[in-house]
Amino acid sequence: MPKTLHIKTYGCQMNVYDSERIAEVLAPLGYAPGETAEAADMVILNTCHIREKAAEKVYSELGRLRIAQEAKARRGERMIIAVTGCVAQAEGEEVLKRAPFVDMVFGPQTYHRLPQMVAEATRATGHVLDTDFPEESKFDALPEARTVDGAAAFLAVQEGCDKFCTYCVVPYTRGAEYSRPAARVLDEARRLVEAGAREITLLGQNVNSYHGEGPGGGAWTLARLIRAVAELDGVERIRYTTSYPADLDADLIAAHRDVDKLMPYLHLPIQSGSNRVLDAMNRKHTTDDYKRLVDQLRAARPDLALSSDFIVGFPGETDTDFEDTLKLVADVTFIQAYSFKYSARPGTPAAMMDFQVDEAVKAARLARLQDLLNTQTLAFNRSMVGRTLAVLLDRPGKKPGQMAGRSPYMQAVVVEAPAERINTIQAVTVTSGGPNSLLGRIDGAIERACA
Repeated sequence: MPKTLHIKTYGCQMNVYDSERIAEVLAPLGYAPGETAEAADMVILNTCHIREKAAEKVYSELGRLRIAQEAKARRGERMIIAVTGCVAQAEGEEVLKRAPFVDMVFGPQTYHRLPQMVAEATRATGHVLDTDFPEESKFDALPEARTVDGAAAFLAVQEGCDKFCTYCVVPYTRGAEYSRPAARVLDEARRLVEAGAREITLLGQNVNSYHGEGPGGGAWTLARLIRAVAELDGVERIRYTTSYPADLDADLIAAHRDVDKLMPYLHLPIQSGSNRVLDAMNRKHTTDDYKRLVDQLRAARPDLALSSDFIVGFPGETDTDFEDTLKLVADVTFIQAYSFKYSARPGTPAAMMDFQVDEAVKAARLARLQDLLNTQTLAFNRSMVGRTLAVLLDRPGKKPGQMAGRSPYMQAVVVEAPAERINTIQAVTVTSGGPNSLLGRIDGAIERACA
């Protein structure tokens, strides 16, 4: 009998990619996707450890899953519960202590070993805990076949980070930087296109540090990899995330100028507008460095739009430091940003710093920052009215007769269109812009099937 698998994914796009690959690893064992956790034979929580709130959500979800697991047991059925991702890597023993009904805990570098883990969990009464950093790359052991849900796909090209920002757990949960060989990346990109993808997002914790081995020897940069992906038949759009400003070089800036398939949208986290805070965070750039990069990018691609990340209330952040952040946002302008209150993560240097900022102060600062960022997002969305954008329609809209998709700038766009337009790129004239999405009409200048 087929078994059902339900994966709940938290956090970053790398986790989304990992969840897709986990499903592919388990498919030969007879596991097919299930809609609900309560009815599934196996439930996997793919977790995020970047903030305390994200980690605590996992434990809350585990409490709900325990009830479903016990209900299945009363019917003579079994539910295997597993935790993976960064919480599993950082707190593997703690997960089993707080939730002893969990069957498997495995880190993000070990899911290629899932068939063995499932066999052990199925026949044993104990737990399976695997949070090693294997010498061999997990990518070399994953199935070659890829599945694509829609016309957009993620492709991991780099993993881990060597930067050791003082607030960040990624070097401890994902390990040292590793870049996949370019030939392997291109092979996977071809398989994604064969499965129906037309937009590919190249992923990495620090993606523009990519230095994978080239087919003819020597290391390729991310820019060279982007140019090679753009030459593949069937690829129509390319994106990449997440970037580290100090690793964004002239070659990558030139790719934004030269590669039409590279979308005019870049996520470039700065975290703070205060040089004093950036230094305390161990970021390898200043605000002037960042602004100089932005000027170079916009000179190369005048229609480029930026998003970013911000942390408010970092230990020792003063009112003046925060005002510097507001000034930088006003000077640079962003069409989107992720902004959060600083959250101390156990084991990171910042968690042990003096002058932790009061929670009420953090909340007030975050509200002011988000108000400014939301104002910029709304202004950009409204500036789209009357423009015609190429929109990849990839899902039904909320109302009957609607389709939704993404603009080149990652905006959500809603149009009236029949269902058969799904997974096509359409020319959409924007008729209105709101804080979260655009409305438009299809004008028909572009109509390319994506599958």
